[in-house]
Amino acid sequence: MKFQLRASVLAITFALATPMVMADTIKIAFIDPLSGPFAPVGQNILNSYQYIAEKANAEKWAGEHKIEVVGFDNKGSPQESLAVLKSVIDKGFRYISQGNGSGVGLALLDAVNKHNERNPGKEVVYLNYAAVDPDMTNSKCSFWHFRFDSNSDMKMEALTSFMAKDMSIKKVYIIGQNYSFGHQVTRAAKEYLARKRPDIQIVGDDLHPIGQVKDFAPYVAKIKAAGADTVITGNWGADLALLIKSAKDSDLKANFYTYYAGTSGVPTAMGAAGIDHVKQVSYWHPNNETFSGKEIVEGFKAKHKDDYYTMATYSVLAALGKAAKEAKSIDPVKVAFAMEGMKFKSLNGEDIIRKVDHQIQQPLYISTWSKTDGKDVKFDQENTGMGWKTNQKIEAFVASQPSSCQMKRPG
Repeated sequence: MKFQLRASVLAITFALATPMVMADTIKIAFIDPLSGPFAPVGQNILNSYQYIAEKANAEKWAGEHKIEVVGFDNKGSPQESLAVLKSVIDKGFRYISQGNGSGVGLALLDAVNKHNERNPGKEVVYLNYAAVDPDMTNSKCSFWHFRFDSNSDMKMEALTSFMAKDMSIKKVYIIGQNYSFGHQVTRAAKEYLARKRPDIQIVGDDLHPIGQVKDFAPYVAKIKAAGADTVITGNWGADLALLIKSAKDSDLKANFYTYYAGTSGVPTAMGAAGIDHVKQVSYWHPNNETFSGKEIVEGFKAKHKDDYYTMATYSVLAALGKAAKEAKSIDPVKVAFAMEGMKFKSLNGEDIIRKVDHQIQQPLYISTWSKTDGKDVKFDQENTGMGWKTNQKIEAFVASQPSSCQMKRPG
């Protein structure tokens, strides 16, 4: 009896002496298009986030804390995004995530900076999974912003290095969406090709309204008339699907070098016509060298009847969970400091969030649209019987770019 009493007293004493970790929910507001022409992409990525959050919670990536991702429709508009941001902050969200459109991303970044400056103790962290304008981690870098996608200059460096080896490329046409990202792609393509292959001619350069062109036949006619053998485009979602469809309908023989040919709707639009003609640069794809992420790809397909392609949803939650666990807090300031310089495991290996600018450092892949073969191309997209085959994996240190960031940190 005395022994039991003494044991109970010791247990209570130990419990009182041990700091308690309160289990809270990390609530992330996903602010992206869930209606309009880019809705299929937005919905796919929201589903991806929520699927990975279930896995993270089951495996306790954030310790006792739970992760919840809630979708909010910004209709693809910077102005709508700012209204949504105010609303979610009022609702108590302290983490936001966005990626579809650097124009939206830049507006949110500026608004988050101003909010945090004016509201100490109620800071918000912006987890950027796909807005890739280089300025966001250079001249406009912020302590409150973390980018989990390689920026457009990093991708263009990889893409043009691969293109430079192909001596059959003589004439290049550049086409993109008329907003900040489209302008950055055009600039980098011209600059990097001039450095690596000055013999290549840029025979055309078009920027079109984002999400408004319903028929790209006039643009494809210009590409054919220019005699281009290669097209470079940063288009994504419906704008890329419709461009590829028009190229197929017009029997354009040029090869396409893309950033986002793996996004919703594009694989179906390409079909067999894209085999060996469409390439993409990405930080991961399901048919990687070890098929890392195989269980997620299969599980997501079974649950959503859709393809998992935005691996950054995994990276964001893996880093956030690790930071919350290490900080023993879900406070945005403490978590942000914990994420600076962090090394963490994602589906493409060990990645690093560079401290100087909060730009993720990760490998990149160049891949080609190909028939599934059960060997190199096991996973298809959109039930087409076609998927991505790796041409080259570019290690993180090769894809890396210098930064001009002069970051100001709290305190």
